[in-house]
Amino acid sequence: MDIQTLEQRLKTLIIEALALEDVSESDISSSEPLFDGGLELDSIDALEVGVAVQKTYGVKLDANSDEVKQAFYSVATLAQKIFSERGGANV
Repeated sequence: MDIQTLEQRLKTLIIEALALEDVSESDISSSEPLFDGGLELDSIDALEVGVAVQKTYGVKLDANSDEVKQAFYSVATLAQKIFSERGGANV
């Protein structure tokens, strides 16, 4: 799977995990911040998305890690984190 496909799947995962009924994949920019702009998610949302990512992709995310906080900046940065953790094509 390429990084763009992963980004699309993450958008769907975010919508489903947070039950965002009035949001579609096209409403979510890959580069906009998930917090403090963009979707304006909060810490509870981050926890729910983190759990969904861990269950779906098997990627361990330590909420206290600066690297993970940076990965949650946007859909693009989160996709890159998963892509690198999973070895690219094995996502």
